[in-house]
Amino acid sequence: MAETIINGVRVPFVPIGNPSGAGNRLPIDLPADRSFKQVFDKELQSVKFSKHAQQRLDSRNITLNDQDKTKIENAVSMAEKKGSQDSLVLLRDMAFIVNIKNRTVVTAMDKESMSQNVFTNIDSAVVAE
Repeated sequence: MAETIINGVRVPFVPIGNPSGAGNRLPIDLPADRSFKQVFDKELQSVKFSKHAQQRLDSRNITLNDQDKTKIENAVSMAEKKGSQDSLVLLRDMAFIVNIKNRTVVTAMDKESMSQNVFTNIDSAVVAE
């Protein structure tokens, strides 16, 4: 075993792991039918909710299922194709203001909250179906 001297003290050198480094990697569990590019592209397409929007969802007791989120994502994609920057997305009795570039919902409203608001700073509206 080789020894190294650090500040006048002999320290034994003990290699960690496989010298080639190949055995030290942790396996990543990806389904065989999905490539990294597919997973990455899906993440880029997903819509995020800002902290403010999440607070609005909670305070107004708005719950979204996976189908609702998919409809919002599709609406955002439609607005993006048209060149929108900030869009009003209407889904059933709910409204969402979405920053299209960042794919982020910035606020959420239920039917009661919508009736008391004027929507400003939007350049498009999409009815999500």
